[in-house]
Amino acid sequence: LRRVFCTNASASASAPVFSKKKPLVFLGSPQVSATVLDALLKSSSSPDSNFEVAAIVTQPPSKRERGRKILPSQVAEHALQRGFPPELIFTPERAGEEIFLSNLRDLQPELCVTAAYGNILPTKFLKIPKLGTVNIHPSLLPLYRGAAPVQRALQDGVKETGVSLAFTVRALDAGPIIAYERVQVDDQIKAPNLLDLLFSQGSELLIRELPSIFDGSAKLKAQPQDDSKVTLAPKVTPEESWLSFDQDATLLHNKVRAFAGWPGTRAKIAIIDEANGEHEVLDIKIITTRVSARGNVPENEVDDITFIKGALVIPCGGSSALEVLEIQLPGKKVVNADAFRNGLRGRKLEKA
Repeated sequence: LRRVFCTNASASASAPVFSKKKPLVFLGSPQVSATVLDALLKSSSSPDSNFEVAAIVTQPPSKRERGRKILPSQVAEHALQRGFPPELIFTPERAGEEIFLSNLRDLQPELCVTAAYGNILPTKFLKIPKLGTVNIHPSLLPLYRGAAPVQRALQDGVKETGVSLAFTVRALDAGPIIAYERVQVDDQIKAPNLLDLLFSQGSELLIRELPSIFDGSAKLKAQPQDDSKVTLAPKVTPEESWLSFDQDATLLHNKVRAFAGWPGTRAKIAIIDEANGEHEVLDIKIITTRVSARGNVPENEVDDITFIKGALVIPCGGSSALEVLEIQLPGKKVVNADAFRNGLRGRKLEKA
């Protein structure tokens, strides 16, 4: 078992618990999970609260950000900044490690709450909390079960999504649903913003439902999922980040929104200097787009990339066109289309 900045692995777990509040253990790792942790800490500190956050479980420190320094997970970092005791932050490689499970049993948690934790919870773990484990999942289950529900929903161009609060079972995201909240999806919103919104809504949903979870009525009212409506949301891979302009512009726009943040979307374009015939192919990151409303692209212009009113207009499949508003060249900062155009100094663009 590894912990964040912890020198004595069993000190906290064996200490006597004097509080009469019910111990709750929170599991989460990325920044969006910190929203949920904050809501729990705030709620637990109110005078009439009947629970406390007894421990936090998160992914081990890893290399991230520029310079590839080994840093605690964003939830661990956030908890430490909030003054949470470092010896109560558990960072097992896997949630089935015996030392970790032994320490968790010693805490005798009434409830575990997960929000983008990132590790599979084995049966041995799920048996420990008396009231079970509940998970905040950013989709309307049983839709988009899996690692990338927000990204896959945006990629599919959904007009509505939501957040579900469900009991955790051994099968992935398949437990009974306690409550859910619907959210309308704007056609320009990107994955990081939608994730923030859904976990913010999810934390409110959790706090609202905690009394029913603690008194046992949530178990009675929770609805089983309809397995005939299951859709899956597999993990996004970097290989998927390439855009192919023979696809429809709407598909490409939705992909740009879905993969914003990570892994981003990339494309190859050619810069042509007609004065000397030079031809350079650039690998660019496409940051912000919209679907062009200017009508069909003429057949003789299908390879030409033009500029219209602050947008780079790229012809796509089905006579559609994608307007690129922000791009990033290798090793450079994100710029808008006008700044990119100025840097071309009269050279022409084509699809590579």
